[in-house]
Amino acid sequence: MSVVGIDTGFELGTAPSVPDEISRRLEAMPGTAHVWRLVILLSLGGCFEIYDLFLTGYIAPGLSRSGLLSTTTTAFFGFSGIGAFVAATFAGLFVGTFFLGFLADRFGRRAIFTYALLGYTAASVIMACQTSSEGLLFWRFLAGIGIGVEVITIDAYITELVPSRMRGRAFAVNQSIMFVAVPVVAFLAWWLVPLSPYGVEGWRWVVLIGAAASMIIWVLRLFLPESPLWLARHGRNEEALRILGTLEAASGVAGSRPVIPSAQQATRPVARVSFADLFRQPYLSLVVLFMVFNLCQAFGFYGFANWVPTLLVEKGITVTKSLQYSFIVAFAYPIAPLLAASFADRFERRWIIAGACVAIIVFGVAFAQLTEPALLIVCGVLLTACNTTMSYAYHAYQTEVFPTEIRAQASGLVYSMSRLSATFSGFIVAYMLKEAGVTGVFGLITAAMLIVVIAMTLFGPNVRGKPLDAV
Repeated sequence: MSVVGIDTGFELGTAPSVPDEISRRLEAMPGTAHVWRLVILLSLGGCFEIYDLFLTGYIAPGLSRSGLLSTTTTAFFGFSGIGAFVAATFAGLFVGTFFLGFLADRFGRRAIFTYALLGYTAASVIMACQTSSEGLLFWRFLAGIGIGVEVITIDAYITELVPSRMRGRAFAVNQSIMFVAVPVVAFLAWWLVPLSPYGVEGWRWVVLIGAAASMIIWVLRLFLPESPLWLARHGRNEEALRILGTLEAASGVAGSRPVIPSAQQATRPVARVSFADLFRQPYLSLVVLFMVFNLCQAFGFYGFANWVPTLLVEKGITVTKSLQYSFIVAFAYPIAPLLAASFADRFERRWIIAGACVAIIVFGVAFAQLTEPALLIVCGVLLTACNTTMSYAYHAYQTEVFPTEIRAQASGLVYSMSRLSATFSGFIVAYMLKEAGVTGVFGLITAAMLIVVIAMTLFGPNVRGKPLDAV
């Protein structure tokens, strides 16, 4: 049922079930331009999720300058500081991933891909109009819920449309396209946050521009098919076969695949997996592993990504210059995953993740000690490259190990731990920044990354080249 410790072969003399056959045919499908086009379309939809996540850090100086929020607070859980804004974002993400991951499993990848983003758009527009910290945090929380549902839906969607032999590259390309949003939001923040065009504060323009651009999703959804594997797992075999035939025809292999068996011939039972099964073997150990991983990796990724401008300001750089330097660093986000695509399917996911985390420790320590702007930018670029390499690898990793029936819900369950971690990381990073400066922040990141390295090295399963569940 998953790629871990499950025999996905067919028994001799037994006709395969429809999900069996669809899984095998999807696995055999070549990586043609059509498959890559689907990955690109899904990734373009994900751009708005990344845009919204990263504007958290880039508009922080503007929120502080406007008087809505402060950089640090006297109380640890101060709800008038930037840490609270970060926390509201990830609290929403936690609710979206932990409680609402089942939506994509129940209603389909395509529908939830569309409507989750629309929910985020509406909440973001209202948030941009707020004049109190309470209103700002509340609508930020609601926007985070939409993003949380969106991100796990995209991961499950890509996993089920792409053969295992190219899944690492597909997620690397996915992350590269999605991360194009980072230099865009960094540029807009650098340009607009210090200004008030037409009497409207710059940070509000940054939010509204992203929300308006997300309407492109209504066009993208017209070109995306539902996941055939999801349809088959929900008994919609005829629709699944029709979509699979279209995918094969577009890939130039129509007619070369075996004829699907009839319902009478499909004598092999299709195993069903429930959410409760995640808390029994063979899935329990995977759930625990990825929960620990996500709790820790969020400190490394968001502890730096959401605080780049603020960390630079704390090192004595002006707000305008910090946004300019952050804009330069942001170019590493789309470029690094493309470079990582060259080795994405050559090594096991766990070794890629562990190696990236070791590098994050090294460059993080260097960033904390340096003061020269050029060296800070170099370290920032390298840190970002390592973070995005880790990101593409685990997004693929934590979806392909779980069965189709509950793939979105299972990956949402473990992924929600990173949202929970990031919720409190805003307060913790703000506290460390106040008490121990930038060095203290990177000491925290180092400890978290060491746990990830140990967990992945000792307990991470091998998944490279293995197909998705076939029974």
